Amino acid sequence: MSVLVTLVKKIWCIKRYIVLIVTPLVLSPIFFSLPPQEGKCLFVVLLMAFYWCTEALPLAVTAMLPIVLFPFMGILPSSKVCPQYFLDTNFLFLSGLLMAAAIEEWNLHRRIALKVLILVGVQPARLILGMMMTTAFLSMWLSNTASTAMMLPIANAILKSLFGEKFKEDKGKKGGEQSPAPVPEKGLHPVSTELQLLTGMEEKELPEKVEISVDMHKDMEKEQAYKNRIWKAFLISIPYSASIGGTATLTGTAPNLILLGQLKSFFPGCDEVNFGSWFVFAFPLMIIFLILGWLWISIFHGVISLSCRREKKSEIRTDAEAKAKEVINEDYRKLGPTIFAEKAVFFFFCLFAILLFTRDPKFIPGWSSAFTPGFTSDAVTGITISIILFFFPSEKPSLTWWFDMKAPNTQNKPLLSWKKAQDTVPWNIILLLGGGFAMAKGCEVSGLSTWIGGRLQPLEGLHPALAVLLITILIASFTEFASNTATIIVFLPVLSELAIRLKVNPLYLMIPGTVGCSYAFMLPVSTPPNSIAFSTGHLMVKDMAKTGLLMNLMGVLLLSLAMNTWASSIFGLSTFPDWVNLQSHNVTTLVTSTYNMTTGG
Repeated sequence: MSVLVTLVKKIWCIKRYIVLIVTPLVLSPIFFSLPPQEGKCLFVVLLMAFYWCTEALPLAVTAMLPIVLFPFMGILPSSKVCPQYFLDTNFLFLSGLLMAAAIEEWNLHRRIALKVLILVGVQPARLILGMMMTTAFLSMWLSNTASTAMMLPIANAILKSLFGEKFKEDKGKKGGEQSPAPVPEKGLHPVSTELQLLTGMEEKELPEKVEISVDMHKDMEKEQAYKNRIWKAFLISIPYSASIGGTATLTGTAPNLILLGQLKSFFPGCDEVNFGSWFVFAFPLMIIFLILGWLWISIFHGVISLSCRREKKSEIRTDAEAKAKEVINEDYRKLGPTIFAEKAVFFFFCLFAILLFTRDPKFIPGWSSAFTPGFTSDAVTGITISIILFFFPSEKPSLTWWFDMKAPNTQNKPLLSWKKAQDTVPWNIILLLGGGFAMAKGCEVSGLSTWIGGRLQPLEGLHPALAVLLITILIASFTEFASNTATIIVFLPVLSELAIRLKVNPLYLMIPGTVGCSYAFMLPVSTPPNSIAFSTGHLMVKDMAKTGLLMNLMGVLLLSLAMNTWASSIFGLSTFPDWVNLQSHNVTTLVTSTYNMTTGG
């Protein structure tokens, strides 16, 4: 038996190598069951999808496989594959990351977060709403992971002020749960696993013997249960609001930009999706979902009572809320007065957003109309602002410095340094985006997209509204177990072909598929924000599963509602657009077949 256990452990240690070697062998029959070009491309797509799901290779490394496999298999030459990794969409994403780095450098995000919490008040329901609003707003511009990692320590400080710093040991209960390990790489602090029973009461103030009546004991247990529910509601609301907020802007999360890049690849004539049109569609959806999500979390965890009978607030809760308010105010005071660098970053942040909105708002001529048509894009705007950040001074320029001989002769630090950019920008995501665009290009040129479309004939009689609902449910379920980015990379080519088969606007299926892959709320492994919140030790899988199930269903229904109402007028979904050139899909296959015949391939 011990030999078997040892053997299993050794196999587990080399599981990555087993996956790397076995997966291509298992997928090899695809070469013989499909036409040559389509079979080769499908082999690469499934290989990358499986590597992404199992993380046998780092995600960014898997994303580079098309650079090797497409040329060797005769699908695409390297001169066509490599440029896909640096499309203008990648530079738009890079500009958003650089702006986020500047915001983090000068602590502007923390000032915004604390100010919002001061404004909303310290009652638990209001604080949770304030945390969710702030996290969602930050994740519109920062990454979802960074927003969650920044907000959790703030939530931790507020919770400790509500429930005290010292926590009673309760090893006898539930097998004596251990304290979770800290997460230093995310900048989080370890959170204790037990709540203090009474707030603000020092041990020295307790008498040696305290007689507690049965009623008082019940009240204390009730208060303990209430605090436990509040703690869970706080922690679970932050990753959820980060995932919701990331959908509101094109730069908020990688799947949104993958949609933009694949649209340019499949439908070059499509100019319906840009920063402004996406925001007008996604921001109202985010607000509605955020409010309903807050109500659900607050009601489910007992923060808001549906009972008509109003309970009198205990003195303990009143005192705790006063302490929480003081903690927030104290943290805000520690930031000191707003410095010139913060004001400058905030100005460029606002300018960044305004220029993106007004480049081509559709309903009125944008500023891009002053230039040669087709020459400007959102990437031009973003990189322009990003470059300014690297030389704009972080201290207010002064003319007196030139005449003051005693003034220090030191170089003025810019708003953003390249070292800061190197340390904070997740460069691997840019490669991941490029891998998705390369995969999409390979599917298009090889004719795989057309082949998949031909297999979707049984779905042609499906009503478009039902198709949207089913697609969103499928993708929201799939993304619970796989990376959001990998999920949308695999599904978008299929959705574009399905839309053509259904004779509907491709955006009608591709947009809900893109947004739906961000609605992953049920499992800790679904998204990095969920994992970070789970690592605090106060949440169990069943807590996330119970709360997240209705969140998933709510998101699917709201998304279907949005696609059939205001999104229809924004993107012109009611008509089959001219930019869907049906011939282009057939021409690709014809050209590929002709090439194979002339070269003997």
